[in-house]
Amino acid sequence: MKQFLDADFLLQTETARQLFHDYAKEMPVIDYHNHLPPDEIASNRQFENLTAMWLRGDHYKWRAMRANGVAEEDITGAADDYTKFKRWAETVPYTMRNPLYHWTHMELLNPFGVKQLLDGNSAERIYRHCQEQLPQWTTQALLQHFKVDTLCTTDDPCDTLEYHKIISQSGFKVRVLPTFRPDKAIGVEDVAGFNAYADKLGAAAGINTDTYAQFIAALRNRHDYFHAHGGRLADHGLSTFYAGNFTEESLNVAYAKLRKGQALTPEEADAFKAGTLHFICEWHHERGWVQQFHIGAIRNNNSRLLSRIGADAGVDSIGDWQVAQAMSVFFDRLDKVDKLAKTVVYNLNPAYNEVFATMIGNFQDGTVPGKMQFGSGWWFLDQKDGMEKQINTLSNMGLLSRFVGMLTDSRSFLSYSRHEYFRRILCNLIGNDVENGELPADIKWLGKMVQDISYNNARSYFGF
Repeated sequence: MKQFLDADFLLQTETARQLFHDYAKEMPVIDYHNHLPPDEIASNRQFENLTAMWLRGDHYKWRAMRANGVAEEDITGAADDYTKFKRWAETVPYTMRNPLYHWTHMELLNPFGVKQLLDGNSAERIYRHCQEQLPQWTTQALLQHFKVDTLCTTDDPCDTLEYHKIISQSGFKVRVLPTFRPDKAIGVEDVAGFNAYADKLGAAAGINTDTYAQFIAALRNRHDYFHAHGGRLADHGLSTFYAGNFTEESLNVAYAKLRKGQALTPEEADAFKAGTLHFICEWHHERGWVQQFHIGAIRNNNSRLLSRIGADAGVDSIGDWQVAQAMSVFFDRLDKVDKLAKTVVYNLNPAYNEVFATMIGNFQDGTVPGKMQFGSGWWFLDQKDGMEKQINTLSNMGLLSRFVGMLTDSRSFLSYSRHEYFRRILCNLIGNDVENGELPADIKWLGKMVQDISYNNARSYFGF
């Protein structure tokens, strides 16, 4: 019987252990997609307690606590921070076989050195132990501890990027770059919200947004602004891809309806999204950016918790929209005019893994190794089973050796354990293949491969 979370955690063979310890373990981290708050990096925030560092904003843990019968008052409500931590500690034993059990103990072990299992009995002791260390684990100290080379936050086009400017001028050794996330620019289902955003966008760009041409000019202005301040990536969080037929006139008409407070028909909305995204993606190509598409979430399902807590309340799930035909049309439109940028596509519905992996193969063009990327396991799929399925699908349908690897997609500074988790899983899969005789025991080449996937491919691909 192996000990839980020992040095060889998840590594089942000698080859896997060699690949991880000798090649993957010490590689730096490029976290090319996360939701870390740049103001907390700029201020080098020191957290007041472990709950503030670890539980606040972590809807993975919130969902588990609700499932365990914890009252909302003790999760996101007015309960004091220690009570919230205690309720989480009491929940942890019930998360066995959920990835939260692994992540929780990995995050306590590194950086805090906690080897004891977290439960209701150990909660106070662990809380005090970590509390004593908090002064040394500021946001910047954590990023350096986890060997983060570059991280890319997620930012609205209207953002001033003031904190990115502070970080870039501070001498902080970790490169912190903004990512252009214009989802609200196509959020036409909420007409009032869209109009408020169009006004905000115009104010940020200094451009009147009464017409669609002005609206697009304002978006382009902010795209230019992000580029001038280090932005080299864009991200789009979509239910599915959009492939409606659009013309300049149809976009003008649809935008005019929206500005009059009128709802679009489903066909008009699909065409508006398709056209607006097409223009934005052309800019990505012109600027040499990488564009990312996070596809498949159905958000804010629980209206009661949405009204109480707001967005990101932990009430999102996997959607089941049809995606293949629209994805094909969307990418083909860009490819036909030679405006298809380097692209990473993340799938949230495991039933579509092969759909995504085969679709990106249609648009590889030989200009860049792995130009079209089947992105890492995302959100509900960034656990052991989801990572293994993504890696196996990519291996079967494309070139795993050109994969740009893992990201955190997290709001927590402790989530960098997920890079270690991913590397262990990757090394274990390859190691098993070697020892089963399915791959040659060319450790030098395989070691290079896991180092490339862990770090080198991302460094080259994103141009950092």
